Amino acid sequence: MRNVNAILLLSCADSKGLVAKVSDFIFRHDGNIVHADQYTSKADKLFFMRVEWELKGFALQREEIFSAFAPLAEQCKMKWDLHFTDYVPRVAVFVSKHLHCLHDLLLRRHMGELGAEIEAVISNHEDARDLVEQFGLKYFYFPVTQKNKKQQEDSELALLEELKIDFIVLARYMQVLSGEFLKYYPGRIINIHHSFLPAFAGSNPYQQAYDRGVKIIGATAHYVTEQLDEGPIIAQDVIKISHRDAVGDIQRKSRDLERIVLARALRLHLENKILVHGSKTVVFE
Repeated sequence: MRNVNAILLLSCADSKGLVAKVSDFIFRHDGNIVHADQYTSKADKLFFMRVEWELKGFALQREEIFSAFAPLAEQCKMKWDLHFTDYVPRVAVFVSKHLHCLHDLLLRRHMGELGAEIEAVISNHEDARDLVEQFGLKYFYFPVTQKNKKQQEDSELALLEELKIDFIVLARYMQVLSGEFLKYYPGRIINIHHSFLPAFAGSNPYQQAYDRGVKIIGATAHYVTEQLDEGPIIAQDVIKISHRDAVGDIQRKSRDLERIVLARALRLHLENKILVHGSKTVVFE
């Protein structure tokens, strides 16, 4: 069994000696740091840090770390989270009729690459049922209309609570989640959008790109907020297109990109390498 590490993510107002203080806390308890990264936003005068250390040989038990670090965090007025590398998050994937991102996630899970356990696939259509059940996973069908949207979201939330879901992936789920739904998973819903945001937000970005005659198209993975397609961006990428590409060609190229960008964003989230600050993210790759 591989060794387990602790990961500390923190942010606070910038001041001298922050790196030393955090490192000294780990050193004083016989910790061995294996990864450390930090960033200072000069404009906002804010400090961000990710530090990972081995629990093997560490003088504190994992359940003691939180209370031991709390005085330093309070002194520096830090926002902070503590994670452990042996925890496997429980994920629900939401999908509609476009199945390419879902298929990629299922294959990555099957090959042991995902770093999370897919506990449920939830859809407003039946199209993905056979695919999902071939992988031995649970499939839940919640058809959504304007009239039953709140009722269906309530049922989905009850299911997510029952399954103890940690976070949600919107793998081309073509429904807008309500603010009431989102408040149960703040910073814990990742969406893949089929354009290079903020360009071509909203519906049918393939057609928008074609009509505008752009020479590159992109894909964006971001955290979901109440502002449609405006959540903090985690990962993006682009690919070249030309005047020869019809809308179908753009769509095909974009699908390839969406798979890669969503997988990258999930890896960063699962490895606890992201700090959210307002509408932005600090990503320690």
